[in-house]
Amino acid sequence: MNSIHADTLPEWLAGIEQLHPKNIEMGLERVHVVKERLGIRFDCPVITVGGTNGKGSTCAMMQAIWQKAGHRVGLYSSPHIHDFEERVRIDGQTVPEKTIVHTFKKVEAARGDIPLTFFEFTTLTIMQILAEASLDVVILEVGLGGRLDAVNLIDSQVAVVTNVDIDHVDFLGHTRELIGYEKAGIFRQGKMAVYGDYDPPHSLVAYADEIGADLRVLGRDYHSICQGDHWSYIGEALQFDNLDPPKLHGKNQVKNATNALMVLEAMQDILPFDEKVVRAGLSQVCLPGRFQVLQKEPLVVLDAAHNPHAAVVLADNLRSMGEFHATYAVFGAMSDKDIEGVIAPMKDAVDFWYLTGLPLSRAATTEMLKEKLIAAGVRPDRILLFETAADALDTAKINARKNDRIIAFGSFWIVTGVTRTVHSDSSTS
Repeated sequence: MNSIHADTLPEWLAGIEQLHPKNIEMGLERVHVVKERLGIRFDCPVITVGGTNGKGSTCAMMQAIWQKAGHRVGLYSSPHIHDFEERVRIDGQTVPEKTIVHTFKKVEAARGDIPLTFFEFTTLTIMQILAEASLDVVILEVGLGGRLDAVNLIDSQVAVVTNVDIDHVDFLGHTRELIGYEKAGIFRQGKMAVYGDYDPPHSLVAYADEIGADLRVLGRDYHSICQGDHWSYIGEALQFDNLDPPKLHGKNQVKNATNALMVLEAMQDILPFDEKVVRAGLSQVCLPGRFQVLQKEPLVVLDAAHNPHAAVVLADNLRSMGEFHATYAVFGAMSDKDIEGVIAPMKDAVDFWYLTGLPLSRAATTEMLKEKLIAAGVRPDRILLFETAADALDTAKINARKNDRIIAFGSFWIVTGVTRTVHSDSSTS
């Protein structure tokens, strides 16, 4: 079994990537052994957030509101956009590189000859960092599924499944019922479970009943009502009226905020908050790559939508923006995704497709994407091919007029690619 000998964060990350022959291996046995060796324990409440889409936004909103209330919050989310340090935040700030490297060494020493995937190794590292940080609450975002995800090593006070749709079918199953069962695996006996959409899979509800979880469902146990440009949260005991929309763009963000407030309400005896901090937190929450407006004239929007459910939401958000002369799409995707399912809801929202490769071996080629677009009815003369997302975006900006818009979507790697230059300029200034 190879061991890692490294000093810098990039060296460690490169070494961790080589530890296991697979990028993903479902199961908790190996990672549980290492967790016990490390003695990872949390002395504060833990909130676990899973679901097909909306996990990152829901986590960011809880973090923002609790911080405004004066609570010390730790957050683990993935993937990162530019730097690995983005995956772990304490009070909204990234953890220093030296702290991550120091904890990598602890995990390496504890694992012995146990092979860990990149996600498992880094998840244990971040859990260890958060467990040692004297926090009031920890928020853990599930990576994939739930039942067999490394995050599920931890028993949470409240477990949230934002929604369930088709994604990662090779690991989770080809139906909402199969996927719902996997995601419900983060629920715990006697603890609150939250399902943040209006149509929970029967398998998820049945699992919650079977283990005795205290399930809350959006639209049944708590609600949101949109009234013009404002909205109201109606919980079990709390109600907040005339709220401004969250700072995160997109109509779906009110639903994510509603789910976040249900968790906050459930935890209010331990982590008190009030309406003032709700308004302040939602007005300042920030999360890159989720219907993020990068510039205006022409309008440039970034969205990591990479599955059919997210593409439907994205298309709906684009329609709600009003009239534009033309829409250019910078689009790339992984070959194992339901690319046809992503194209279908976006096809009528886009006039010109600028296709790009992504820097991973499992990425779909631009020729593959072009074939699928043509099969969906897109005219070949409306499709251009590029090597990188940055090249595609630069050309779109040249060709677009002031009253046009550009949407870059299909993968987190698209967001990374089109913002790399901007990020490099800001990080060196």
